[in-house]
Amino acid sequence: MMEQQAKKLRIGLLGFGSMGRTHTWAVQNIPFFYGPLPFSAQVSGVCTTTVEKSECVAAEFSIPYATASEDDLINDSDIDVIDICTPNNCHFETLKKAIRAGKHVLCEKPLCTTVTEAEEIAALPLQAGQVCGMVFNNRWLTPVLRAKQLISEGRLGKILTFHGYYLHSSATDTARRAGWKQDKTVCGGGVLFDLGSHIIDTLGALCGPMIEVSGMSQIGYPVRTGRNGDTWQTNADESFYLMGKTADGACGTVTVGKLQVGTNDDFGFEIYGEKGALRFSLMEPNWLYYYDNTAPDSPIGGERGFTRLECVGRYPGLIFPSVKAPAGWLYGHLASMHAFLSAAATGTEFHPSLADGLYVQRVMDAAYRSDENRGVRTEVLPCS
Repeated sequence: MMEQQAKKLRIGLLGFGSMGRTHTWAVQNIPFFYGPLPFSAQVSGVCTTTVEKSECVAAEFSIPYATASEDDLINDSDIDVIDICTPNNCHFETLKKAIRAGKHVLCEKPLCTTVTEAEEIAALPLQAGQVCGMVFNNRWLTPVLRAKQLISEGRLGKILTFHGYYLHSSATDTARRAGWKQDKTVCGGGVLFDLGSHIIDTLGALCGPMIEVSGMSQIGYPVRTGRNGDTWQTNADESFYLMGKTADGACGTVTVGKLQVGTNDDFGFEIYGEKGALRFSLMEPNWLYYYDNTAPDSPIGGERGFTRLECVGRYPGLIFPSVKAPAGWLYGHLASMHAFLSAAATGTEFHPSLADGLYVQRVMDAAYRSDENRGVRTEVLPCS
């Protein structure tokens, strides 16, 4: 019996900052980690702000085609996938063009800069077999996958409360110039868009969507040096504090910020249910902590207590390296890219989808509206 030939997927990469580099690494390295694959993938074209930069990137990473016009890749019949790694304010128009051109689309977060734009994108009709998704890579960390399994199995019972966080320290360096992610005119929001979108998505996937929120923003350093070297008035939140409630009645908090001295890439959550609880920190990426509230509590505590589960590199289908190899941040991107390209090759559903991106956008929009209204609880519009 002849094996079915793997589908060839040629990717047009838009943008080559840290995420463009990360996506290229993931595409080029998937064959080392997974197999057999239903696809063969190649970054076949790259688009940046200048032809010179694109050509430099193409030469360094063996990409056949370089351009400074995204339309060259979107309209190229030889390109199957458009991978969007550009600043937030570029997403809306690019998404419209790529989806209407029938391309598979993978988009970095957030979906758009406004909820109105996100709703328009999520409502666009897709062609048969066309796959469009979001890069919420933290869903693909093994402890998060294991947490999802435990919750789906009912091991926590009804979820009662939660806390999620994503903390950096980059805004504490006052000598550092503001980048585009700190300029609301470019990114559409501050740290809530940049870091908050990730933890909102993860909590939504684990605990269910929030239906109402209240929010409070913080700017720790109102004045700093701008991108052009001049004095700049900070216009985007540097920390954000959110309280939320899910449709099932779970209540919790989300803290995101770049004002937290001593943090690196501190992403994590605590989820508490009737029958058990979970804890995870990206700074301990190999472990998920699980508390079984149904275990005997005597004598002297019995078998109660948080148990450390070894998740390490135990991804389904991973053939390299050993499943005992410690997990890392790049694994999340690798697994995300593998899942997306597999869905594109087979025409199957992929999550996180554009609808998931719209949900996150609606939560952030409600949080910002609450902040403008002194923290009044604000409804999150449901996604149909």
